[in-house]
Amino acid sequence: MEDIKITVVEEAGQRIDKILVKALTDFSRTQIQMLIQDGHVLVNGKAIKASYKVEVNDEVMVHIPEPESTDILAEDIPLDIVYEDQDVIVVNKPTGMIVHPSAGIYKGTLVNALLYHCHDLSGINGVMRPGIVHRIDKETSGLLMVVKNDMAHASLSEQLQEHTVTRRYLALVHGLIPHEFGRIEAPIGRDPKDRQKMTCTDKNAKDAITNFKVLERFKDMTLVECRLETGRTHQIRVHMQYIGHPVYGDPQYGLKRDDTTYGQYLHAKILGFVHPRTGEDMYFESELPDFFKAKLDELRNEMN
Repeated sequence: MEDIKITVVEEAGQRIDKILVKALTDFSRTQIQMLIQDGHVLVNGKAIKASYKVEVNDEVMVHIPEPESTDILAEDIPLDIVYEDQDVIVVNKPTGMIVHPSAGIYKGTLVNALLYHCHDLSGINGVMRPGIVHRIDKETSGLLMVVKNDMAHASLSEQLQEHTVTRRYLALVHGLIPHEFGRIEAPIGRDPKDRQKMTCTDKNAKDAITNFKVLERFKDMTLVECRLETGRTHQIRVHMQYIGHPVYGDPQYGLKRDDTTYGQYLHAKILGFVHPRTGEDMYFESELPDFFKAKLDELRNEMN
């Protein structure tokens, strides 16, 4: 069982389930409400209801139970499959979908949907993450590659380690970036003050490199394309916050005034790799989600 401790600082008067949705971004609101209902959330040592309104200095302890079973349920959840063959599947993941099950999360993930769609996923990453060679955050939309066998898994994992996989994201960030291109080289590690977050640090960190170019500027925001050289947890979100341009709508690293329905405006738009069997160069590109397009149109109209 994993325990997560949170101290309320500025959110006084808000419902506990709303606070935890922002703090525990891998969990849906329904899953958090189930944790509360089952007595796994304590405030100042006492069980509470989802409607409880927090006070400053409240100590919130969340107990994440271990999975009761290693059997992952196949669920008939619609998938946007961009490409599929005997070795690889490329999926366009919607915002709000978690990639794989974990402690406390057993249903509604991309893996649950994939197990219904096909039964031959690679087992290298174990029963909780079949076929998964890389992941994108719950509130990030876009392209993800999944593998059907261990040969493909080994090949694509090596390509990721050698930084030869092309991964480009579109991000809407706060502020006006004055230069056209940038390169962020800042190691990323676990935030010692908040174990649910990552931060740029020299302690217990891994090298992280994000390249970006400006695509469009608005009144007080910038649309950028980010190209990853490494694949650290929350990398783009942490790096853009580090240079003073947090991703719009980011519940963990963004501005508190951002109150969006969709989470961070971050989309995995381009994915390229060498096919593990044929050696062919594979390239895929996906459209921005409708809500992302609508926000850009809104910002363009403001400029006019």
